[in-house]
Amino acid sequence: MSDQASTSTESSPSTSAPAGTSEANDLSHLFECHLCFKYVLPPIMQCQSGHLFCLGCRQKLKRCSTCRSPFRTIRSLAKEKAASTLHFPCKFAASGCDRSLTLAEKLDHENMCKCRSYSCPCPGTTCKWHGLMDAVIPHLTDQHKSIITLEGDDIVFLAADINIPGAIDWVMMQSCFGFNFMLVLEKKEKHNGYEEFIAIVQLIGSSKDAKKFTYRLELNGHRRRLSWEGVPTSINDEIPTVRNNGDCLIFDASLAQHFTENGNLSINVTIILC
Repeated sequence: MSDQASTSTESSPSTSAPAGTSEANDLSHLFECHLCFKYVLPPIMQCQSGHLFCLGCRQKLKRCSTCRSPFRTIRSLAKEKAASTLHFPCKFAASGCDRSLTLAEKLDHENMCKCRSYSCPCPGTTCKWHGLMDAVIPHLTDQHKSIITLEGDDIVFLAADINIPGAIDWVMMQSCFGFNFMLVLEKKEKHNGYEEFIAIVQLIGSSKDAKKFTYRLELNGHRRRLSWEGVPTSINDEIPTVRNNGDCLIFDASLAQHFTENGNLSINVTIILC
């Protein structure tokens, strides 16, 4: 083990659409949602008059906002086929991305786009910061000075005073293999005073890079050991989403007591490069 500490609280080159697609690209505006003007991607649903709506807007409406006809489940297979032949701009075009993408390329690119904006990944704060991926670490260093960074692929994350009542977050960062990982331990209050701990490891990087690693969390007590192995998520994935998916270590307060010493909980964290 290297250190121990207490805590609290790919840019792809620009490419143009292939020659001969300019006319097709001029048709991409026909696939704009009639309410929010974002592009409607398959499955493409329409009202009985043919007006398109993205899934998010469709779920909010009982009637078409354009022709006021009641919604029915009408899927436009012809428009889905047409959409597969077109190139669409990246949804982060307003932030500077000039890529033109087929539907098959669009989602993967946008998950890693250097022009996408991130909110502050630090849990338990009211920080309203947004910025590019390259600015996340400088932001955390400058504005969240209580977050310590430990160097090495095998460290100890010490959460102090876990018996303090109420919901609390413990956060630290781990630096290894040229990347930075955010380690988060949350204590949540459930019904009837029941408390639950959630331990999450996230890469401050893309989802593609996160898949290059696995991690192991281990709690050790008297003749007891609790271990969890998984793949880090990216800060692309918000912590509540990771928690709700169950892709993290979850244990209750009574179990935590088997591994505490003087009210402090030590978690061995090992990052493995695959």
